[in-house]
Formats: sequence, structure tokens, C-alpha cells
Amino acid sequence: MGTNLDTIPILHLRPGKDEPMERRHPWVFSGALDRRDTNGLMEGDLVELRSSTDDFVARGYWSPENIAIRILTFDASEEIDQAFWTRRLSEALKVREAVGLAGEHNAIRWIYGEGDGLPGLVIDLYDSIAVMQAHTLGIHRQRHQISDAMSTVLGSRLQVVYYKSAETLTASSPIEGEIDELLMGSLPREQEVVIDERGMKFYLDVVKGQKTGFFLDQRDNRSLLRQYAKGRKVLNMFCYTGGFSLAAMLGEAKQVVSVDSSERAIDMTARNMELNFPGRDDTHEEIATDAFAYLEGLQGGEYDLMVLDPPAFAKNRRVLSRALNGYRRLNRIALQKIAPSSLLFTFSCSQVVSPEKFQEAVFTAALQAGREVRILHRLTQAADHPVNIYHPEGEYLKGLVLYVK
Repeated sequence: MGTNLDTIPILHLRPGKDEPMERRHPWVFSGALDRRDTNGLMEGDLVELRSSTDDFVARGYWSPENIAIRILTFDASEEIDQAFWTRRLSEALKVREAVGLAGEHNAIRWIYGEGDGLPGLVIDLYDSIAVMQAHTLGIHRQRHQISDAMSTVLGSRLQVVYYKSAETLTASSPIEGEIDELLMGSLPREQEVVIDERGMKFYLDVVKGQKTGFFLDQRDNRSLLRQYAKGRKVLNMFCYTGGFSLAAMLGEAKQVVSVDSSERAIDMTARNMELNFPGRDDTHEEIATDAFAYLEGLQGGEYDLMVLDPPAFAKNRRVLSRALNGYRRLNRIALQKIAPSSLLFTFSCSQVVSPEKFQEAVFTAALQAGREVRILHRLTQAADHPVNIYHPEGEYLKGLVLYVK
């Protein structure tokens, strides 16, 4: 079903607010709009944005929240129809093919929101299963069209489309009933699949697992850790399903300890270890406990490679200060406890924490710990999480590899 360009509601920018749109940022904030135009609109409605002098600017989905419009196109002739979704999905797949991901792995992020010109949409492809996640009601309303477009692009390669958005749609979204649903096919028994990442195999639960079931963004960083793990005793904090732990094991670490507060995550880590190293000895240990408490309880010097990959400490700017305190504390304790001549892989996945702020927090932690520290690598998300150059906020994952004297 296409869009009738003559019937789309029209919104106008306030005088003086035109210039920021010339930078092609995909977000329009509510303060930039003439609010009189929004009367009668429903969240998720497709709207046309015009300048204060009535010139075409863009089309996108409207929301009553601070980000009032998420832009889908700056092209006045482009309709938001079935061909649009198919075109964008096909373009995104070409990006993954260009960097070798579509052929090297059976698990990729196919759509990364603004990075692929589709704000509010995330799609991860696990072999023949696609997991779709909407972050806006506009995307939610188009989920069936998007599923059909996926089928058009992948053909018989695609067997299942699972829609998983109950935790990502905003609380203000007026949706009744169950949100998560199968849009195509049927999930495998026990809802688990096995994916392969550069020789590492992982179970994942697309229904009950976090986000879409797996964190693909750390792929390259896991490979880097694998290069450094040989002969080291590795501590993987906030291990989730054990990605960095498996990388360390394959990198011939002397010993690996995985820590997470979730019993379910620890159980999945143990299963992934058995999947990759059947009949393994005591080279790996899983511990379900609070990360801060575990670090505080260390004598010091037990580990010469640590991984700190915590969940987002800040999901909005209102708690930014508290989040930075959390990063300072976590890294201070780790730096106090890590052995001499060691490596620390430390991360933040909080979008509102800039790379500069994160490095400053780690800098303060090093001062407080009284350790001499060198930066060996600055890390970010994998290439299937591309950053739209007009939307720098898309670069959310920040990481440092530190040498601790």
C-alpha cells in the first residue's frame, strides 16, 4: 500500500529553524515545529515537513515526544510504500556484502536504524531467522510491509520473521494486546538457534534473550581480545552469554572466569562453552554474582586481562552524571585489582556518554587507582552498525584497550 502524497498531513518549521535541517539530521525536535500543525495527529502518522516558507524538507513519522519527527526521506518524489522498504532493505544488505559480513557470518545486523536510513528500526538476521525490533509506533504500524519486503529481498533464504518490540516501544505508544509476534514461519523447538562467529558457536534465544537475542556489535572487539589472550588469566565481567570468554578460550588463555548477575546468562555461557569445548576441564569457570561485589572482593593481581562490558549506565541525559560516576567507580576498582603488565578492555554502550566523557572517566579512575596506563586501542561497534555521518549519535559503543603497568 502506497502513500498518497496529496493527503499526508503537513507540518512546518518555525522561522529560524530551517538551517539545522540543511545538515540532514534525521531527527526533528518538537521545539522546531509550528505546534498548530500537529492538532489532530496521532503518534506514528506519516507527515510531510516543510520550511517556514512552505518549501519541501522531508517526510517521516510523527511523535508527541521530544523527537517529534524521525525522517525517512529528504526526496520530495519518494513515496513511503512497499517499494521504499524493499529498496532500503536491499541497500542495507549491499553495505554488509561490501565489507564481507554477509558472506562471512550467519549472523549480522541487517538494519541499524538511522545508520541505514530507517530511524526506529532494527533487524538482526540469524541464518534464516530475522528478528525485527521497532522503537517507534510509525515503524510498528509498518511491520507487515517490512516483513514482506524482507521476504522479497532474501527470497527462500528467509524462513522466519519474529517481531520483538514489547521492550522498545515507548510507554506512551497506544498499543493494546500482545506486541511480540511471529510475522512469518515458525520458531525452532525451544526457540533457540545456533549462530557462528569466526569459529565460535553460540546458542541464542530470540524470544527470551536480551534485545534481539545476541550482541553483534562486539564482533570485532571479541576478535581483538582473542589475539591478546594467549597465556593470560582472563576475567570477563558482565559476560552475558560468554562472547568474550569464548574468544579468550579460542585465543588459548590460561584460564577464563565469566561473571554475571543473571543466572540465566551464566547458564547460557556454560552451554556455549560446552558447545564449543565439549568435555572441557576447569579452564573456564562461570560465577553468578554482582559484578561490583566480585571485583571488590578480589585480593588483587589474580587476573592479567580483564573485560568490563556493562549494560548502559545511562539511557538519557538526566542520569548522565550518575552514569559517569558508575564508569569511574567500575574502572577504578578494576585498575586497583588487575595485575601488573596487564590488559584492560573497557566499554560503554551508553549513547549519551561521548567518547571524550568516557575516556575522561577512565582517566579519573586511573588517577584514583594510582596506576600508570597507556591506551593501545580505541574501539567502536562492528561495521554492520554503520553510523550515518549526519547522525553522529549512532556511534554509541565506545571502548578502550589499556596497558596497565
